[in-house]
Amino acid sequence: MTTKIRVHGEVPARLDEGFERIRRELKLPEDFPAAALHEAERAADADHGDRKDLTDLPFVTIDPPGSMDLDQAVHLERLRDGFRVWYAIADVASFVRPGGALDNEAHARGETVYLPDGKVPLHPPVLSEGAASLLPGTTRPAAVWRIDLDAEGRTVGADVQRALVRSRERLDYAYVQAAVDTGTADGTLALLREIGELRLALERERGGVTLPTPEQEVVPDGDGYRLEFRIPLPAEAWNAQISLMTGMAAAAMMLDAEIGVLRVLPPPRPGDLAKVRRVAQALDVTWPDGASYGSVVHGLDPKNPQQAAFLQESKVLLRGSGYVAFDGEPPALAEHTAVAAPYAHVTAPLRRLVDRYATEVCLAVAAGEPVPAEIRAALPGLPEVMAATGRRAGGVERACVDLVEAFLLRERVGQDFPAVVIDVDDRRTGGLVQLVEPAVIARCDGALPLGERVTVRLAKADPATREIRFTLP
Repeated sequence: MTTKIRVHGEVPARLDEGFERIRRELKLPEDFPAAALHEAERAADADHGDRKDLTDLPFVTIDPPGSMDLDQAVHLERLRDGFRVWYAIADVASFVRPGGALDNEAHARGETVYLPDGKVPLHPPVLSEGAASLLPGTTRPAAVWRIDLDAEGRTVGADVQRALVRSRERLDYAYVQAAVDTGTADGTLALLREIGELRLALERERGGVTLPTPEQEVVPDGDGYRLEFRIPLPAEAWNAQISLMTGMAAAAMMLDAEIGVLRVLPPPRPGDLAKVRRVAQALDVTWPDGASYGSVVHGLDPKNPQQAAFLQESKVLLRGSGYVAFDGEPPALAEHTAVAAPYAHVTAPLRRLVDRYATEVCLAVAAGEPVPAEIRAALPGLPEVMAATGRRAGGVERACVDLVEAFLLRERVGQDFPAVVIDVDDRRTGGLVQLVEPAVIARCDGALPLGERVTVRLAKADPATREIRFTLP
């Protein structure tokens, strides 16, 4: 479902002004300091030393169209009794000197922040879109994971080492999906579906959760933007499983070595779980005794109003994720509930600071070497850095969507819209509604019937405050 924002006259400029105001309000970093840029430019020309040559492996990258900051490249093989996954991750640590100006700036930024009119990168483009990116046709340093799977897709062995790689093609999800759907996929692309589906089945078996919810996005479109609810393609889920599998292997490696940094999510609180079960019953969503939350949401249709409302309400069970660093005894909470296993972020170091550190720990452990002192010293501070910068990035994303929604509706105050109630307050004085058209989710006041179709009236749409408000007519 998409809605094109009309872009005549002042609208594009006023939207861009709004995005700039969001940058200022949320204190996004601006240009890189001169010292950090100088370090990046020097590092881009550096020699990366002796490392294993894996340029004969036909890696490919799979990312959104137009992406230049390519963190991962994949090559898949069928073995006699299973599969082998080669997963190359950009070796950002080879370009960043610990304690230098570039490293300090990366800690201040934490992660790349995306806005409709551009992005605020974690690293200077000379690295993130150049020398460190796994662009096709170029030899690049990488941390290469080799993960062996049995015939059911279970991990039976994992290793990681520094190497040189050379990606053959830069693919996007639509291309991969079309190749699979038309039967023209072979090699890595054919195996991506096979392995991805095996891993999805294992995720459901262990109680993991992948929510089938549409993603609300602001997307550049010519001289303007469009607002859409986008349902991810199956190819995206298959590719995500390769990343999840690698993160699980990294977590296991760090836990065995008793040093590292994990991505964790605590189990849901009993009260929240009981509430979500009551919501399921009220909305006629089947939740058999003994069934996990992951098995319940698998296969739900977000186009069904009652199931969409359940998916929205049940997100409370997946709140509270964070990072935990350890050096010695593993943490009491070492599992990510949605993954249903210990898990670490290691596959996006160009865009997320913590991945560089976790990868460095794994490389040392796999080589049987001590974790470098500067990595060990930085681990305790990473959870706080990632929490703060993650909140900032989430705030930017929400503010941009709110701004575009308000612009889209600013001249329609007083009009009625068909909508679906996807969330209600505990006191039932209001909640969230999702419009059928345009692609908007917003607050509505009144006694709302959860999971039902309603007509709502737009009471306020103010681009200056980014506030949208509906009422029941």
